[in-house]
Amino acid sequence: MIHSDAAVSPEDVARGLVGGPVEQLRHVGGGRNSRVYRVDAHSGTFALKQYPSREDDARDRLGAEVAALDLMARHGFAMVPRVVAVDRKRNFVLLSWVEGELVRAVSTEDIDQSVAFLSRLHELRHTSAIPASHLAAEACLSGLEIERQVRARLTDLRAIQDESALEEFMQSAFSPALERLAARARRTLFEGGLSFEQELAQERRSLVPSDFGFHNALRHRDGRLTFIDFEYFGWDDPVKLSADILLHPGTPVSEDLRAHFRRGAQQLYGSDGTFAHRLDAFYPLFGLRWVLILLNEFHPERWRRRILAGAVEDWSDAKARQLQAARDLLSQLAI
Repeated sequence: MIHSDAAVSPEDVARGLVGGPVEQLRHVGGGRNSRVYRVDAHSGTFALKQYPSREDDARDRLGAEVAALDLMARHGFAMVPRVVAVDRKRNFVLLSWVEGELVRAVSTEDIDQSVAFLSRLHELRHTSAIPASHLAAEACLSGLEIERQVRARLTDLRAIQDESALEEFMQSAFSPALERLAARARRTLFEGGLSFEQELAQERRSLVPSDFGFHNALRHRDGRLTFIDFEYFGWDDPVKLSADILLHPGTPVSEDLRAHFRRGAQQLYGSDGTFAHRLDAFYPLFGLRWVLILLNEFHPERWRRRILAGAVEDWSDAKARQLQAARDLLSQLAI
């Protein structure tokens, strides 16, 4: 559920955060678990974001996003929204409104803008007020942690009852691929003199949005991008960030553009001489992780969140679609 208190009115919250009457409040979207409203008031136009209840998700999504946006505001980032006001008790934040269209097709210029944005974040790693203990959501600082997360997701999916197609996919296709690709990652790292088990040193970590990609960007008329959604911001291995951008199903990117981004990431993070080798080793494992993320619709509690966030699709259709997407992604991985 989005909030445990059904009596909470977004319009009441908006009036309190704006500090006056609201002329119009309209639901305009958001992520699969959050809601975003456009607020038109005498003092201007704003975005009101409502986060999932901490009872349903223990992560402080609001706190992570506010800390990230405040950090970027202090350093003059113009390509992200500003925090206007916060209601921590009811889990809302009021942001500056961003005019723009969803990114339907990705261009070389878009890739370059994303790399330039990540470069500015990377430059903050030595001066940031974000403590080293504040990790990005589901940070992966070792091969062992990646494998642990994949196996935990696999266990959760296998616990779901009466889903024969899902179980068959897990048993005959996914599990054998996991064993092969985990062994391959260990072998690749060993050949490069690296450890699968050891955590990445702090000096090789970066500040990352985590759920970063063109699915979380808006395009202005002049082509500039504004990047949104920093609920999972924190320290992580930039290899995970890079792999997630290359793998994310939210905005399909051509192979040429993937290669362009990979070259940009290599230039950005290349001062770490192990970056390219770790990306080669871990990329298939992150691919497996995404295969399982695509199957989140099979979890009843996650589907309830989707419904409350605005999903109207039939659940059976959603599960069938996502299972096919998972099969397609698994087939693309080098197994």
